[in-house]
Amino acid sequence: MQDSAASPSSKSARNEERWRAYLDRIRARDSEALAQLYDESSGVLYGLALRVLNDPADAEEVVLDVYQQVWKSTQTFDASRGTVWGWLTILTRSRAIDRLRSMGTRRARELPIETGGETRSTAPAPETESIFAQERKMVRHALAGLAPEQKEAIELAFFRGLTHVEIAEAVGAPLGTIKTRIRIGMRKMRDVLAPDVSLEGNS
Repeated sequence: MQDSAASPSSKSARNEERWRAYLDRIRARDSEALAQLYDESSGVLYGLALRVLNDPADAEEVVLDVYQQVWKSTQTFDASRGTVWGWLTILTRSRAIDRLRSMGTRRARELPIETGGETRSTAPAPETESIFAQERKMVRHALAGLAPEQKEAIELAFFRGLTHVEIAEAVGAPLGTIKTRIRIGMRKMRDVLAPDVSLEGNS
């Protein structure tokens, strides 16, 4: 009876073993291993970034940055100091907080310098809200320029937090097709957004 369902600890151990194998392959520049790691972990990482930033476009960019960092800096993972999942969540939280701070710094630069001990409103300046709205509009514009099947796959992955497997089941398409749609779509979006949103390029 106790073998009828895997315990959370045993499931976590299997995930950890599999994800460490992915990192070994990523170190050998195996892009399919990165896609598999993304498949299994990106939805939760996106949710984490979204809770910190409260903005889907910003959270999406943070998740992209995290997997780019994984691809470029896998050697920074130290198995003796923690799990792959812990490492990914630290990267995500750190990136999200850095972005939040940079947004705050940008707001501060845009606010007029005031003298005296007046209490400054915590509400974003209208100019800042306008910038955020413009960035969101740019992301929507980039999405609108995609083929319908690419747009659908990216929205399901980043805005609903589905894995590639779940997307394939939802739309009734092969898993490989879904991965291709997302990769091509993200490449097109980076081409549109890179000059304005400062996304890192692929190495």
